[in-house]
Amino acid sequence: MLRYKHVVRMLKRRSYSVNQAGSGSGPGNDDEDKHPIRRTLRLLGNDMRKVKEFFVPKDEAPEASKDTIPTQSKFKFSGERDRDYTLPEDFQTHCDVLVIGGGGLGSSVAYWLKEKARDGLNVVVVEKDETFAKSATRVAVGGLCQQFSLPENIQMSLFAADFLRNSKQHFGNEVPIQFTPHGHLLLCKDEDAEALMRSSQLQNELGARNELLTADRLAARFPWLNTQGIALGCHGLELEGWFNPLALLSNLRRSAAKNGAHFVDGEVVGFEFRAQSDMSVVAGSNEGSYNGLDKAVIHLADGTRRTCKFALCVIAAGTDSSNVARLAQIGVGPGMLQVPLPIDSRKRYLFAINSQAANAPGMGMPLTIDPSGTFIRRDGLGGSFICGHNSQDDSDSSAVDPQYFEEHIRPKLADRVPALRDSKVVDSWAGFYDHNVYDENGIVGAHPYYHNMYLATGFSGHGIQQSLAAGRAISELIIDGQFRTIDLSRLTFDRLIVERPIYEISQVLS
Repeated sequence: MLRYKHVVRMLKRRSYSVNQAGSGSGPGNDDEDKHPIRRTLRLLGNDMRKVKEFFVPKDEAPEASKDTIPTQSKFKFSGERDRDYTLPEDFQTHCDVLVIGGGGLGSSVAYWLKEKARDGLNVVVVEKDETFAKSATRVAVGGLCQQFSLPENIQMSLFAADFLRNSKQHFGNEVPIQFTPHGHLLLCKDEDAEALMRSSQLQNELGARNELLTADRLAARFPWLNTQGIALGCHGLELEGWFNPLALLSNLRRSAAKNGAHFVDGEVVGFEFRAQSDMSVVAGSNEGSYNGLDKAVIHLADGTRRTCKFALCVIAAGTDSSNVARLAQIGVGPGMLQVPLPIDSRKRYLFAINSQAANAPGMGMPLTIDPSGTFIRRDGLGGSFICGHNSQDDSDSSAVDPQYFEEHIRPKLADRVPALRDSKVVDSWAGFYDHNVYDENGIVGAHPYYHNMYLATGFSGHGIQQSLAAGRAISELIIDGQFRTIDLSRLTFDRLIVERPIYEISQVLS
């Protein structure tokens, strides 16, 4: 057997160029070249050269030309995250998930899908009003509050509180959330005091922190508050306050777009269906064929109509959710499709007022909700406040009735906070939020008929704070097939079919 040093000396006798491999005449075909070790090394060197040339071709780069098509690195796949989301993009004719509605809930669904799946899912969001002039977010108070009566709503609000506390880690510093941690103060009369106590106990058991205050303690804690007719108040101590709802919406959209979500300025005006012979629908003793959702017809801002084929669809269109559902035959079809999506629009008035009264509420004022439904909170410095009321007005106009404040808000405001009796209105606006006329609670989850449709709508005035948890819940159903963070099974569309409403009795605002 050859010793190691002897082998080394033999290998050093000559260089082993790959050009000397093989048979034939030449300097590499002498007797020494027939040594088995040298022959093996030459063959291996030749093979490695071929392998190298196969994987790393050294073709000369073509001359620069204006027609050159830019390509990605062969070994670095950056996907859609390197796309400049501020530039116009091509219309997506196919996608994995089509989200109808780009407000708080729709943008949250897109955010969580792209946060969890990134390039694994092609997500398209269709929003018909890029200015959000008629969006519920425009008239959102931005309240963050756990004073609900249902555990699902309490848990969703706690999730939002934890997320917003770390908003800079999620979104960065470009668009601050502007969270103000001064809590909520929910007031009630004698007939609602027992329900408020039960709700407060449940909230604290689930992780919220609030306290119950009698009329005397309320007067001592908040000298500016008239407690006449008030039996009890629930005051949030931690994890409550208010934030800028438009800033949250902007961050959700911006982050989703940076991760590859496509936002389309257009309106879904129809669906195309596809008969699926491998599936059937059984209702009672009758069996019928199944027609599934296949494509959405989208009317774009430039006036053209295009179709987008999708694997899954999410309806998160706010006040338009019921209209979109009817396009999919929900509420007008046979069998389970006879049950409509019970979403209506409700009007909310908001007023910016100013008071320089010496005894006006200070900076520590919580967002206060009167038993009448009138609410008020501070808005920065200089004696500025935001107040409003959910109207029963049936008109579809977002115009502000100039007499509404004097007739409906000022009397309640002057009674509950006397120092604001002579406050001046400096601005006003109105808009609509999606209201679930069935049980005033959100509808989250899959539709029982369509295997590729999900719903996220109907939160009845507190949707912006629940949008974070609801959007994550939809993403979990799509990616994991089940609720993981919070079990929202009771909030699915199924409760409408089996006629089991779950009522939320608290007047929480967001």
